Amino acid sequence: MITVIVAGIGLILIIAVIVGIVDARRASAWRRVAAERRRNWEARRPEFHQGDGHDAESWDDD
Repeated sequence: MITVIVAGIGLILIIAVIVGIVDARRASAWRRVAAERRRNWEARRPEFHQGDGHDAESWDDD
């Protein structure tokens, strides 16, 4: 029984290491995707980026 528990914990640790390595290798791709999505979002909403002196606190007129 102890062998099964230790093997299960070992398997979880191995999976965690593999997931961490794969995630670290894919992080730059996800950052590029996020940057592109943000640029697209900002392009569709130019009113948030006009620099007209209004801050986030003044959005109460919406």
